[in-house]
Amino acid sequence: TFTSKAKSYLYFWTMNQKTTRSTKKSITAGDPLKEVLLQHGRVPPQAVDLEEVVLGAMMLEKDAVNAIIDILNPEVFYKDAHQKIFKAIHQLFSKSEAIDILTVTNELKSMGELEIVGGPYYISQLTNRVVSAANIEFHARILIQKYIQRELIMISSDIIKDAYEDTTDVFDLLDKAESGLFAVSESNLRRSFEAMPELVKRAIEDIENARNSDANLRGVPSGYTDLDRITQGWQKSDLIILAARPSMGKTAFALNLARNAAVDFNKPIAFFSLEMSSVQLVTRLISSETYLAAEKLRKGDLQEYEWQQLNTKINPLVNAQMYIDDTPQLSIFELRAKCRRLKQQFDIQMVFIDYLQLMTAGGDNRGNREQEISNISRSLKSLAKELDIPVLALSQLSRNVESRPGSKKPILSDLRESGAIEQDADMVIFIYRPEYYGINDDGEGNSVQGLAVINIAKHRNGKLGDVNLKFVGQFAKFEEPESFERPTELSPNTGFEMLPTKTIGSKMNDDFDPEPDYEE
Repeated sequence: TFTSKAKSYLYFWTMNQKTTRSTKKSITAGDPLKEVLLQHGRVPPQAVDLEEVVLGAMMLEKDAVNAIIDILNPEVFYKDAHQKIFKAIHQLFSKSEAIDILTVTNELKSMGELEIVGGPYYISQLTNRVVSAANIEFHARILIQKYIQRELIMISSDIIKDAYEDTTDVFDLLDKAESGLFAVSESNLRRSFEAMPELVKRAIEDIENARNSDANLRGVPSGYTDLDRITQGWQKSDLIILAARPSMGKTAFALNLARNAAVDFNKPIAFFSLEMSSVQLVTRLISSETYLAAEKLRKGDLQEYEWQQLNTKINPLVNAQMYIDDTPQLSIFELRAKCRRLKQQFDIQMVFIDYLQLMTAGGDNRGNREQEISNISRSLKSLAKELDIPVLALSQLSRNVESRPGSKKPILSDLRESGAIEQDADMVIFIYRPEYYGINDDGEGNSVQGLAVINIAKHRNGKLGDVNLKFVGQFAKFEEPESFERPTELSPNTGFEMLPTKTIGSKMNDDFDPEPDYEE
């Protein structure tokens, strides 16, 4: 015979066991994450009480919906019923309809899920939990944190399971882990809005800094006067696409830009090369810096005076803050992680990528190349905004340029594989060398040998235009027109052997059939 106290204890213990078994059964139904956690005696991170408060507040106050509708998604909610209720609220919001207990109930009924969530009674009970909607944004952030924890647990458990399988490719597994973590951060860790007083203050500071700047440049200088006059330097948070056909000089021009920023203006920069090794890139830089032919440097076929010139001229490169990474098949996740570390350690001011089509997006986008390039393009723009630095990525052009009659000057539609590149870029720059297509004069008898037209075809925050430079293929160097008088090879007697001076006038632009300005 039990005493009344023992009977009471037995009753509550029995009810608790039933509830626990019922909870485990409902939790583990078709959810691998919850099954894994319960195998270890744990329940997934959750805040069901706050879910009820958030949903109830959204049905009571219109301001509550406006405050959090853009930072939540159905997957943030732990309970399936709450996910369905939020979907109904989201659909009402997207249709600009009123949101309250009755409209949400009717929407769930039209969706055929009213009884599944608990009927009208359960929906009405959600509003009884709400005392005030004043802290609803804070509550929503807690729900997001719990959701991120669940996502990380799911990713980790999948990685652990696959890592034990002998048939798993370790690099595919690593890529899967990277893409999973990247997807979680991209979809949840977003910046909030900023108020006008602070934004206006920062804008005025930028204007004052531009006025007080000796160089009259607001961004990272390119080292080319006419180009800087148009761009005002490479601007923070901009994605710049440098595109051209193969062998047109994309890598050489990018290296010149990186060298000018790092050597002449002491800007720390990062250069990611997916095509050439770090030593090959540095050899090109040495050739450009010392005016020694790259072929000679590769063979080591240098005279004594050339060795002296080499040792003298490379000092600026030795001290330059250039950080070169030649990791092949670089994924966007790896790039993002490396750039964050470089920004933190060395405060890099610009990133160069050679080139975009050799990158991988990772994850599930590998099968569709156009979607993969689109994802990479968007991610590069996101990286530029996150680190608040310009990102310059090289890109290939399609063969349409070669088959087009008349002028071979590239246009925006020639960008290869995805229109997203054109859409995401703040600036698109083409390199056009007439002699590449066998054009030797401009139609008026003026030689165009060595002419390189740097065409700014898209400029989101400035004007378009052409900049004429001299391309010296022997040294992989782009020079200003006034520097056409240069040494080509050192003489053991005089030290320099000079070429005849020839300056190409800017009027030749008129004969190259420039494309019209492109607007947003």
